[in-house]
Amino acid sequence: MSHHFSPFSIARLPRIEFGSGSLGKVPGIAAGYGRHLLVVTGARSFAESAAGTRLFANLGAHKLSWDHVSVSGEPSPEFVDATVAALRGTRVEAVVGIGGGSALDAAKAIAGLLRPGNSVIEHLEGVGPELPYSGPATPFIAVPTTAGTGSEATKNAVLSVPGGFKKSFRDDRLVAEWAIVDPDLLATCTPALIAANGLDAFTQLLESFVSTRANPLTDSLARSGIMAARAALPTLHRQQSAAARAQMAYASLLSGICLAQAGLGSVHGLASPLGAFFPIPHGVVCGTLVASATATNIAALEARDPDNPALPKYAEIGRRFAMQKGLNGADARRLLIESLRIWEGKGELDLPRLAAYGIGDGDLARIVCASRGGSMKTNPIVLSDTELTHILASRM
Repeated sequence: MSHHFSPFSIARLPRIEFGSGSLGKVPGIAAGYGRHLLVVTGARSFAESAAGTRLFANLGAHKLSWDHVSVSGEPSPEFVDATVAALRGTRVEAVVGIGGGSALDAAKAIAGLLRPGNSVIEHLEGVGPELPYSGPATPFIAVPTTAGTGSEATKNAVLSVPGGFKKSFRDDRLVAEWAIVDPDLLATCTPALIAANGLDAFTQLLESFVSTRANPLTDSLARSGIMAARAALPTLHRQQSAAARAQMAYASLLSGICLAQAGLGSVHGLASPLGAFFPIPHGVVCGTLVASATATNIAALEARDPDNPALPKYAEIGRRFAMQKGLNGADARRLLIESLRIWEGKGELDLPRLAAYGIGDGDLARIVCASRGGSMKTNPIVLSDTELTHILASRM
């Protein structure tokens, strides 16, 4: 394999504790920052679960005190601002975020603003005045309970106003101090959640692998994560197993590291307006679009840019999926697309189509028009409006 070592940079990563039972390390780590915590969880699930009960008892045993807020649905700027306002004057020494992407993103934004105290709207990309973030952030400990967004390893908090926008508050100082990845926490995830979150992680790995900002270090992580997801995702969707949980938690963590360092592509470009305009969960968008977007990217590259380095990368993943060493070029790429089509379908991960969320043909132009910022910029080739419309239309 030829590596062209162009210059690259890797931004700060969290310290990572990965493994079964690692949730038990949270109180000791948190106590290193002080006595009073803010614990941010999702609306249901964790706080009421056996693991949640155990964690809160364990925090108490470490003589820690805490405020607890829960996020229902996707976090809004109002939720972040209200939480920050309510906690002004109490000395929160660390923020522990436990849950899916929404809980982690909310916790990350709140940790960023507890000390400065200003509104998050001032920092949201493409919304307000986009003022630089001055910090300091409160130390943030991220504990994912789903294998999906990889938010535990990224510097952005995605906030949304339903029907309005979905935008990031992004700064290197927002990266978690610690990511505590305990695969046991995935045991309570439903099959539908496993499928959508797992395909979000897989999409992030594949898009960062072929991104224009990919580098040899992120490529090695992306390969490793892609193969872990390939081995575990359909298995875990069918039935829970400790081995499959660990592989998916690992794939998800790597997907966050890769996207934070290398950027994403067309699926995430389209996901931003889709998630803003319609009540469609982010993982579902990724899962339902990844096969079509990959097919469209490959066709565009083969037609317009046959020497693009993304083409042999797609072929490599197809070859690894097929477990056929001799498979090359267009044949290997075709096999990758076929594998992803099988995944999205009825017998496998059974992803819903866009129409299930009230998206109609009349909405496509507006979605395509709003998809050009952010992630679309690192897609390996510039796709036309027609090509982007085709990706969406094929999944209506």
